[in-house]
Amino acid sequence: MRDAGIDGRIAPSLLRLCYSRFVHLDTSKVVTTVGLVAGTLTTLSFVPQLLRTWRLRRAHDMSGLWLATFMSGVTLWLIYGLLLPSMPVIVANVATLALMAPIVALKIAYRERR
Repeated sequence: MRDAGIDGRIAPSLLRLCYSRFVHLDTSKVVTTVGLVAGTLTTLSFVPQLLRTWRLRRAHDMSGLWLATFMSGVTLWLIYGLLLPSMPVIVANVATLALMAPIVALKIAYRERR
């Protein structure tokens, strides 16, 4: 079967090619890898906020309610990951809590200075 550019057979052929290349992958490893990459990116998104808060020595522009709600949600995700068990969920949420704890501590410390 040849692919012609205009007759609409490119997309099905591309799907067949992708399927034939990736059909032999272990799907559980792919799912775990996607979970770990997603968790890593999400968790690392807090590093700039932590560094900014530390550098400027202020945290008044961060909502305390947001911090409390977010940390509660992350804690529940961690519990969920432990119950499954799901290593990507556990690792991502432990790391997120580890990055959020100093942000909360700085928020409290800098609030007392005002």
